Amino acid sequence: MNVRGFLQLTGLGLAAAVLPVSAAGESGRLPDSVRQIVVGLADNWSSSKGKLYLFSRPGPGRPWRMDSPAPMPVLFGRNGLAWGNGALPVPHGQPGAPSKREKDKRAPAGCFRIGTLYSYAPSAPPGVSLPYHRVTARDCWIDDPAHPAYNRHVAVDPANPPPWYEKQRMRLGDFAYEFLLEVRHNSDPPVPGHGSAIFFHLRRGPDIPSAGCTTMARPDILSMLRWLHPGANPHYVCLPRTEYSARISAWGLPPLP
Repeated sequence: MNVRGFLQLTGLGLAAAVLPVSAAGESGRLPDSVRQIVVGLADNWSSSKGKLYLFSRPGPGRPWRMDSPAPMPVLFGRNGLAWGNGALPVPHGQPGAPSKREKDKRAPAGCFRIGTLYSYAPSAPPGVSLPYHRVTARDCWIDDPAHPAYNRHVAVDPANPPPWYEKQRMRLGDFAYEFLLEVRHNSDPPVPGHGSAIFFHLRRGPDIPSAGCTTMARPDILSMLRWLHPGANPHYVCLPRTEYSARISAWGLPPLP
């Protein structure tokens, strides 16, 4: 079966096969429509621990303000960070800075749109306005670079599952995946092998890093989810501190306190 036929069969459709690149990627600077930024900072490329900040602005050209009363502790990939594919161009091939690859156990660095919230519950938590999808036995996320729907959400019939179902299903009964907030890394469009299934989710412990996601304590992720608003076109900027400081002016980022 060709890619078109597969996507139609799974209900993804051609709109999911080819998504437009964010307008931010054309200019190298955050567009005026971005009014919320989640900032994740690591000490360096090898750091698996970091701090998370929430910033907003009331409109174009207005100054950013920090909405989080204090930085939130977060965990990244156990091997640190690596340049990812996102909404703004980044220097792949930079000496001393790896580029994100599948199963490298690094969190993607760069600027990324924030997408859908996936969770086990019938509806989103009170106060959350993000696009929401309840995860059931039908839901899979493809991390196989050879699969035509690589780095996509796919719905299947669990009564007649495909051979890869057990490795790709999303509903695992795992407490850490109670909330999966999509970070649109390598999504527009996906490049096979450049990394998949990147989310914000619950941490497994204060010192247990992830395989590439950004993880945090439950009260902190709930606070962030309630703060995020789809109308504010929220983006996630995840960088080592030196890289963030070097891009404040070029990307139009908020200065750190």
